[in-house]
Amino acid sequence: MPSYDASRFDPPAPVAHVTLRNPNNGAMVPDVVLLLDTGADVTLLPGSAVEQLGVSPLAGSRYELVGFDGSKSFAPAVILEMVFLKHVFRGRYLLIEGDHGILGRDILNHLSLLFEGPQQQWSERSPG
Repeated sequence: MPSYDASRFDPPAPVAHVTLRNPNNGAMVPDVVLLLDTGADVTLLPGSAVEQLGVSPLAGSRYELVGFDGSKSFAPAVILEMVFLKHVFRGRYLLIEGDHGILGRDILNHLSLLFEGPQQQWSERSPG
């Protein structure tokens, strides 16, 4: 079971380590840290990790983001593949600044995860 991250978050929070892949040439960036956030509508990726793939933002693609505090910002989008828990998710993802991203419900709703808050661990639940 992956442990919650106490070095970046206080209180400790569940994070995933994913691999990002350029669908055009297969280039990969492993071990990208994403906060598992069931309150986030969409997945946000750190722009620095995506830059390493050589993937350019889609022309004219700027999406407005609204934070939980009502703050607004704009984010460009890219199309790429993300590997998480042996699943490959192909799609459009938004870019943000920072050293970690956010794994939102656009991905989490396809999985069954168990959060063990008292043990500060999480796991994928087996079907059935």
